[in-house]
Amino acid sequence: MNDLIAKLYDQSIVVKDHGDYVDGELDPVKFAELIVRECLAQSDKMRDSLEQDGENEQALGADWAGLAIARHFGVE
Repeated sequence: MNDLIAKLYDQSIVVKDHGDYVDGELDPVKFAELIVRECLAQSDKMRDSLEQDGENEQALGADWAGLAIARHFGVE
């Protein structure tokens, strides 16, 4: 597993204290949401980089792709 995915996985563990022991369980919804948010962050980085390079049409495309992904998954 790549380091970033492992980090997102770890952030998705819900720790439960049962009194005499503690365990953790993956929250698959949180894991999926973190992955989608990371994808959106990459889209934003790409847009910003393209804007800095004066590639405005490509930057707009990256922006639209991020918007489409956010709408598809219902993430704001």
